[in-house]
Amino acid sequence: MPTYAYACKDCGHAFDIVQSFSDSSLTSCPECQGALRKKFNSVGVVFKGSGFYRTDSRDAKGSTVSAAPAAPAAAPASAPAASAPAAAS
Repeated sequence: MPTYAYACKDCGHAFDIVQSFSDSSLTSCPECQGALRKKFNSVGVVFKGSGFYRTDSRDAKGSTVSAAPAAPAAAPASAPAASAPAAAS
């Protein structure tokens, strides 16, 4: 269950509380019964696996732009056929 941070708008009392996602937000301060506001903090995110790191999408040379694949070399229009020895009749 996540921990939420609250602060009182009237007296400034700040506290954290563990609540379920389905629980409704608190509205009154436990100290002075004033109005509460929910504080939002940055979220810690951990990326695991391939594809998340800066070095995963780069080539060994360290360039930042990936090169387009080279076009395949054109084959000659008529390649000389391997000559087979003529059969003697």
